[in-house]
Amino acid sequence: MKIKSVRARVFEWKGKTVPPQANFCSNAMDALYDRGDSMKTFRFHGWTVVEIETDDGIVGLGNVALAPHIAKAIIDQYLAPLVVGQDPWDYEYLWQRMYRSTLAWGRKGVAMAAISAVDLAIWDILGKSVNKPVFKLLGGRTKERIPCYYSKLYRGDLKAMQEEAQTFLDQGFTAFKMRFGYGPNHGTRGVAENLKSVEAVREVIGYESDLMLECYMGWDLDYARRMLPRLEKFEPRWLEEPVIADDVDGYAELSRLSAIPISGGEHEFTLHGFRQLLDKKAVSVVQYDTNRVGGITAAHKINALCEAHSIPVIPHAGQMHNYHLTMSTLASPMSEYFPQFDVEVGNELFYYIFKGEPVAKDGFLQLDDTLPGLGLTLNTDYLDQFQISE
Repeated sequence: MKIKSVRARVFEWKGKTVPPQANFCSNAMDALYDRGDSMKTFRFHGWTVVEIETDDGIVGLGNVALAPHIAKAIIDQYLAPLVVGQDPWDYEYLWQRMYRSTLAWGRKGVAMAAISAVDLAIWDILGKSVNKPVFKLLGGRTKERIPCYYSKLYRGDLKAMQEEAQTFLDQGFTAFKMRFGYGPNHGTRGVAENLKSVEAVREVIGYESDLMLECYMGWDLDYARRMLPRLEKFEPRWLEEPVIADDVDGYAELSRLSAIPISGGEHEFTLHGFRQLLDKKAVSVVQYDTNRVGGITAAHKINALCEAHSIPVIPHAGQMHNYHLTMSTLASPMSEYFPQFDVEVGNELFYYIFKGEPVAKDGFLQLDDTLPGLGLTLNTDYLDQFQISE
């Protein structure tokens, strides 16, 4: 079996969108003096879909959500020539070939996300070629089902947040993640608003449910130092990405300062990046995303590294490429989960492009032992809502 072709297409959403409220999540742009919605630069209403076909007709699907047009150009110009004509079972060799050939200008960011998309498609081929789900190739089932946490509690009207939390509490969820809407530039009023939002959610879910708090890199080290003591009484399971991803020493300092676990890794890449995080004891929870970190080939190694350090892995964003890794390792105790909903920021486009995502029931996800590969197919129901670039 040889790889015959690599096709990368950009799917840009042209359908209905629901604009998120201002300050629905703090973020790194908050450090600047932009007077508008600082999160407006983060809308990603496009997605790159990769289809790799073998000479015996198997088609593997991969995807990348970061900078889709740039990712497509990298795949078309640099990565496809490296894998066409090769045996997909030599996946480690192919990964190293892509990684090392782009090392001078790649390593992290969109270049690694592009490699991830190709790697995902290769693993989809491998599963389909032996009629097994990918998690079976990675070690098999380590859980009867996957616990998951509800992750769409964006900061907005507090009453609406409480009603949303109650809805999914009633559906059996026992873990929830909410976003902070304010950071250092919002002053003491922002501090008060942040604390009010945590208190409001805890009021609904109580202390028998886990509560995770996300900053999305919207704080700085000084602000995080001041916030941690105020947050301890709410007993969060973790505080996510309090500072920018490059401030590894800042993460390490915060991890030493408080009993609140610090999480991160959504914006880290490759085994080398996570070795540095763990060597510095910078995070207590690792949150890579398989379609960014280097694909399944890289993520599988990171899982082993984290297991050796007794650091849990809870991948970013849910989605099938992450669920297969979560199912196949004891290092990963649970998954993030978003229900299908109207297009807002862009994460939700995954459900409009692909079919096959499991729906949570009573706070758990299940994978099908009989679905080969990643278990995804292209969703044709919404094709007229996309502009597709070849």
